[in-house]
Amino acid sequence: MILTISTFLYKGSPAKAAGDNLNLNAAAAILIDGETGQVLYEDNADELLGVASMSKMLTEYLVLEAIKEGTISWDQEVTISEFIHNLSSPSLGLSTVGLTQGEKYTVKELYETMAIHSANASAVALAELIGGSEANFVKMMNEKAEELGLGDYYFVNSTGLNNADMLGHHPEGTDANDENKMSARAVAKLAFRLINDYPEVLDTASVSRLEFRDGRTYDNFNFMLPGLTFEYEGVDGLKTGSTDYAGYNFTATAERNGQRFISVVMKTGSQIQRFEETKKVLDYAFNSNFENQEIFPAGYTVKGSETLPVLKGKEDSVKIATKDPINLVIKNAEKENYKAKLVIDKDKLNKDGELVAPVKEGDVVGYLTYEYVGEDGKDLGFIDSKGPLKVDVVATETVEKANWFVLMMRGIGGFFSSLWGGITSAIGGLF
Repeated sequence: MILTISTFLYKGSPAKAAGDNLNLNAAAAILIDGETGQVLYEDNADELLGVASMSKMLTEYLVLEAIKEGTISWDQEVTISEFIHNLSSPSLGLSTVGLTQGEKYTVKELYETMAIHSANASAVALAELIGGSEANFVKMMNEKAEELGLGDYYFVNSTGLNNADMLGHHPEGTDANDENKMSARAVAKLAFRLINDYPEVLDTASVSRLEFRDGRTYDNFNFMLPGLTFEYEGVDGLKTGSTDYAGYNFTATAERNGQRFISVVMKTGSQIQRFEETKKVLDYAFNSNFENQEIFPAGYTVKGSETLPVLKGKEDSVKIATKDPINLVIKNAEKENYKAKLVIDKDKLNKDGELVAPVKEGDVVGYLTYEYVGEDGKDLGFIDSKGPLKVDVVATETVEKANWFVLMMRGIGGFFSSLWGGITSAIGGLF
C-alpha cells in the first residue's frame, strides 16, 4: 500500500513539446539520449514494421556476447559452404562481399563485412557458427530479444532479408516469404543495449570504408560517416536496412562534446531520404540544447512532509529525504513544469500512520517520483521503461526505541491527559 503526496517544486521541460513536429517523411521515428535511454522524441514508435538489415544489430550483439563468453574467438576460422558462397554472389543484387567456397575466413573478417557493408552471407555464416544452424540462431535471437525486453519484435532470419531471397535455404520453421519486424522503440532499445553493453561495436560501425582480402574496397552503407556522401558531425554508427517491404531504414548514433544520441527512422522512401530524415532528427537533438540536469537533488524533502511520526521512539518523529538525485535530460531554455510526488510505503506504518521505533538511518520509507504537468507536451519516459524515474526516500537519522520507564511515563501522561480532557469537556457541556 502507498500514500502519495504531490507538490510542485522544480519545473522541467517535457521530453517532447507538442510543437516539436519534425515533419518527417517516415512511417516511424524515435530519438533517445544515448547515456540514459530517455526518450526525447517519438512518432508512431510502437508500430511493428519491416526492419530489414537493422536486424543485424541483434546478430552483432550475439556475436559480441559469444566472444565475451569465450564460445568463439575473433581469429577462429569458418569454412565457407556452397550455400554461403552462392548467397554472396554479386549477381543476386544483395549486400555482399564475395566469399569463396571452401576457403576459411576468420570470425573477425565475417563480422567486419557484416557490420560495415551489411554482408548477408557473412551474417548467415556467423549465425550457423554460433547456433549450429540459422534456425537455431533465430531461436536465440528471439530469446535474446525477450531477455532485453525489446517488446515489439519478430525474427525469422539473421540478416533481415526477405526469406524469398535465401535461395530456398530460409530457416526451418519460417515462412518462405516472411521477414523480420520490429517497432522503432524496439530498434532504439536494441541499439541502446548494443552500444552500452558492447561499446566496442562502434569501433567497427564507425569505419567508413573496408579493404577486404579480395582487393576491393567496400563503403559503409551509413553514408553519414566521415568522408561519405551525407557526412554529419559526430556520427559513428550504427546500421542501415532496406527491403521492398521495409522501405529504407536507419539507426544512427552521434556524439558531440560527450553527449550521445540514438535515432531511428523507419520506412522512408529512398536511400537518400533516410539520411535526410535522420539529419532532421539529429539536428533537433543537437540544436535543442538538451542537457542532463539534476531536477531533484539527493537529500530533497517535500514541503510539509519533512518528517514522519514515530511511535515508541526516543523522539516522536524522524526526518526523511531522498537518498539519490533524479536527473533528466531537458532543454536548457525550459526548466519548469515538473511536479514532485512523494509516495510513502504504508506497509511501513501502523494503523495510525506512524513508524514504530527503532528506526535506523537509511531505512527506506517510500520513494520520490515526478510527473510532467505543463500544457505544451508530455514526458516520454525511458526506453527501458515507460514510467518515470523513482528514487528511495529514507530516514536521515536514527530514532532509538525509548526505554520502558519513558514509555510508562508517556502512558501515564497520556492517561491523565485524556482523563482531564474528558472532565473539562463534560464540565464545559454543563454551561
